[in-house]
Amino acid sequence: MKNHQNTLFPYAYNILGTVEDAKDAIQDVLTKYQSMNTAHIENEMGYLTKSVINRSINIKKRKAKITADKVWLPEPISTEKADDNLIGEEILSYSLLVLFEKLTTQERAVFILKEAFDYSHREIAETIGISIENSRKLLSRGKLKLAIHKTTGPRNYSVIPAADMENYIHAIKTGDVKHLGEMLSEDVALSADGGADIKVIREVTTGKMATSNLLFYVFQTYQKSLSIEISEVNHQPALLFYEGDSLINCQVFEFENNKIRNIYAVIDPNKLKRFFR
Repeated sequence: MKNHQNTLFPYAYNILGTVEDAKDAIQDVLTKYQSMNTAHIENEMGYLTKSVINRSINIKKRKAKITADKVWLPEPISTEKADDNLIGEEILSYSLLVLFEKLTTQERAVFILKEAFDYSHREIAETIGISIENSRKLLSRGKLKLAIHKTTGPRNYSVIPAADMENYIHAIKTGDVKHLGEMLSEDVALSADGGADIKVIREVTTGKMATSNLLFYVFQTYQKSLSIEISEVNHQPALLFYEGDSLINCQVFEFENNKIRNIYAVIDPNKLKRFFR
């Protein structure tokens, strides 16, 4: 069943946005499947995929009610190195997963299946129990919502030279206001998720001046003694802030026209404990 878990993981994670929930959804389905009489099932992988997708949708609907009024960021996954435990290319970009929070759970599922896994509308309809026409409408509505927030595709990868991230680190460390300002877009936004246990200074900060001031303050107050590593998270450039071997903060960057447009700061320890160097 190990290979099944690896294959099923991207479906669950892309819908749910957390590793623990994705693994729970897969485990629930596999446990139930192993106790069934499966003689009538001709396509085992197809059955398991359908079951995991629907289980993930149900979990996401339940979780969405809890996090509706707060900034909620996905759990980061390293895509810097090949990982036998994940199908990295099927893990969606971080920015897109963030934008998916603007969609209903069904819109999210339809978009993922159509755009990331190349399902036909007939296959989507059969998988999540809706009509073909409803599948088309959900995709259209989802695309319209995402277009408003300027996304372009299912993965939306950012290829940014490491030197750009080195320059960013240097500007933060030296307090170089001018250089940092040149790297940020005018409408830059910083979103922070501390989870239930860590209180963040501000969940969302927008604008070049306010974001610059907050970045300098956070570095001087909380990050100055931490080691910083440049990495790739969900196919986007990221900075990892470590205290010894403990990951304290993961910042994921979205660039547009060579300017930083979004910074996603994950501080929630529950979303960082499974991150491996």
